[in-house]
Amino acid sequence: MSTPRGDAARAGIGLGSAIAVAISWSLHQSILWAILHGFFSWFYVIYYALTRPGGLSG
Repeated sequence: MSTPRGDAARAGIGLGSAIAVAISWSLHQSILWAILHGFFSWFYVIYYALTRPGGLSG
């Protein structure tokens, strides 16, 4: 029996990619930007957290 979590892991979708795509889509509403940011995954998530007011830098 296949589970959604197992299917996503086999497809190569990681948590960092999912977060990056969600952030990118909420900011730009562009599939191309979402794909690009999903490719960079955690690097984009950390960049976003460091450059936003109230992010990791306070």
